[in-house]
Formats: sequence, C-alpha cells, structure tokens
Amino acid sequence: MTIIPFPTRAEWPALLARPVQTNEQIEGIVAPILRQVREQGDAALLELTQRFDKVDLNATGLAVSADELDAAENQLSDELTAAIRQAYQNIRTFHEAQKQPVQKIETMPGVTCWRKSVGIDKVGLYVPGGTAPLFSTVLMLGVPAQLAGCREVVLCTPAMHPAVFFAAKLVGITKIFRVGGAQAIAAMAYGTETIPQVYKIFGPGNQYVTAAKMLAAKEGIAIDMPAGPSEVAVYADDTAVPAFVAADLLSQAEHGPDSQVLLVSTSKKLVAAVNLVLDTQLSHLPRRDVAAKAIQNSKAILVDTQADAIDLLNEYAAEHLILCVWDAEAVADQITNAGSIFLGNYTPESAGDYASGTNHTLPTNGFARAYSGVSLDSFVKKITIQYITPDGLRVLGPVVEKMAEAESLDAHKRAVSIRLAQLGE
Repeated sequence: MTIIPFPTRAEWPALLARPVQTNEQIEGIVAPILRQVREQGDAALLELTQRFDKVDLNATGLAVSADELDAAENQLSDELTAAIRQAYQNIRTFHEAQKQPVQKIETMPGVTCWRKSVGIDKVGLYVPGGTAPLFSTVLMLGVPAQLAGCREVVLCTPAMHPAVFFAAKLVGITKIFRVGGAQAIAAMAYGTETIPQVYKIFGPGNQYVTAAKMLAAKEGIAIDMPAGPSEVAVYADDTAVPAFVAADLLSQAEHGPDSQVLLVSTSKKLVAAVNLVLDTQLSHLPRRDVAAKAIQNSKAILVDTQADAIDLLNEYAAEHLILCVWDAEAVADQITNAGSIFLGNYTPESAGDYASGTNHTLPTNGFARAYSGVSLDSFVKKITIQYITPDGLRVLGPVVEKMAEAESLDAHKRAVSIRLAQLGE
C-alpha cells in the first residue's frame, strides 16, 4: 500500500477520488446495448451473450429449468447447504424486524391519516457472475423481496452454479435467466419475449451494469442505487490487530482489480505493521493476482487526530467502513456517511457480506452520502391513506379554503366549500 503521511485537508479530495472511467465513455458503450435489446429482444440477448461472454445460449435457452433448481441441493456439500440455510435465517430475521405496523394518527379531531406498505409487484434482481458465483447476493436481494410480498421476482445472472440455484429456491425465486451484464439490465427494464419487464431493478455490478441501471432509470425504471466496484475503508489505531486489518483489506481487494481499499490511522507503527503482514497474506491467496492489482491502487493515510480521521471518512463515504479503534461504537456515532459499519477487532466485513444478517448491497463511489443500502423498505411502496369525518372537515375545511384561495386555486377551495355548504344545510 502507498503510505500518505499527514496530507492537508486541501489534498483530501484528490486522495479520495475513485479511479473510474468517465460516465460519458461508459454510457457510450452501454447505450447501444440497451437499444439493441429493446429493439431485438431475445435475439439481442443471444448475440450479446455470445459476443461478450463467449457463451452460446441457443442450446440451453435463456431460462433455467425447474429441474435444474430441484437438482441444485444435491450438487452441494452438506456443510455448504447448512451454511447457506443459516445465512438465510439470519438475513430473514434482521429484515423481518424492519416491518412496520400500520399506525393511524389523528392529526386533529376527526382527521385520521396512516400509511401502508405494499410490495412492489414486479422486481428484477441482478447477480454478477464475473470470476465468482455470488450466491450470497441472491439471499441479500431475495429475502427482502420475499418478505415484502413482491408478486413477481425475476433473477438474471451469468453465474450458473448450483449454490446460486439453491439460494434462489430458498427465497422462492423460480424465474432465473442465464444472462448478465448491461444486456441483463436492459432485458429486465424493457422485457423480451422470454424475460418479463419489471418495475424496479436491484443488484450490484461493474461500471457497465451500473451505467445500464442509470440509463434505465432515466427512462422511468426504478433502481435500488448506483452500486459499482466494491470498496472498504478501515480506521485502525494501536488497539487493532495488524493481521486482522490486512485480512479485511484483502477480503475486499479480491473482489476485483477495480475494488477500492483505504486504510486510515493515527499510528505510523500500525500502518507499517499492516503493510508488512499484507504482503505475507497476499502471497497465500488463490486470487492474489486480482487482489494485488487493487492493493497497488490502495492507500494508507496517516492523520494527526481522531477528529481528522472521522472527517476524512465522512468525506470518503465508504461502502464498508471497519472501525478497529478504542471505543469503536462512540466513533461510529460520529460517522454520517457509510453504507455499513463494522465495529471492533472481531467483526470482519466478510461477516456482513455473507451471514450476520445485514444486507451487503450497499452504495459505492461516495453515494453513501445520500443513499442507504438495500433493506425491506427498498422492496415496498408506502401508500398514505386519510379519512375525514364531517366534524373533522368543519374544522379542517376553512384552513384548506384559506390556503387554496391564497394560491389562486379556486377549484381546490370549492371542493371543500361545497361540502361545508352541504353540512351546513
């Protein structure tokens, strides 16, 4: 890791910038893909999958069969299926607690307002394939969709792995399609002869997938968030275990060469120790070539005080933020920008990625300043309802009349006045 000793605040923005292509470059590549899928449907998906993934879907077809789903569990070890079931249960427990009971609020006598949560009818889930079958993402997206009661759930993924199918069956997904990349987003956004159109698209992906989601959003398709290359920031002091910190940095770096890894500390000793252990651990990783590329672009930033560290981390707005510091929970109270926070030496980021219960689909690229990670709320709409009694309208009506009159909206005023006149009679 490159060590940056005590940069000035004026230098922070350049240090914290994510090295990505410009949106114009990526959109210029992705827009024709979306247009081709919209115009040609399944034929475009077959051609694009052959071109980009070198996979011929003419033989297998786009859809995964029910037999393939049923056979998945027997292709996995008992230990892995037990682990997936435990993760499913933890994720379900955490997200089920997010359900909110309907509360009727009487804002004034005779005026009652409330809201209800309704599952989005049709949702599309995208699970990347790349170099790893991310079956954990199936759980992270499928569990809240299941709890929300979404009527139709579509899963697109290039990862044809029995663990993906097993996880999908656990969360009740039966519509799975063998397509990835920007073309998968286009298929769910517009619909094809085989893949249904959805109302909202979820899931992480590379810069091309993210660009496809953003372009689809411009056309009225809702998306969860801009979720690009994965990232982690670790804030560690002398109470941290260097080997743990190094392991957390590498666990994020192995996602891909464009993953973002950042270490922040007030301790030169800690940073030096982490750098030393990092090289040793990296040499033992099967995916060391991938992780090494991410580590080459990573930084260890030394700051003078904890206050500086907190300000820098809030400016960075990491997807994952690990706090290996004294009184980590108190520090977490001062963090306003992060996708998910992990406290102490024994809370690895990988626990959240898989099985602790929180969702791992999180905002990247600084979007944690304004976006939350995926939750149960992501899969529902909130519909407000109100009911006014005659006595309630007698009290509220004049308020509405006066406001409508001041805005020169006479029909609004009349909608109240005609009722008040009838009540007067």
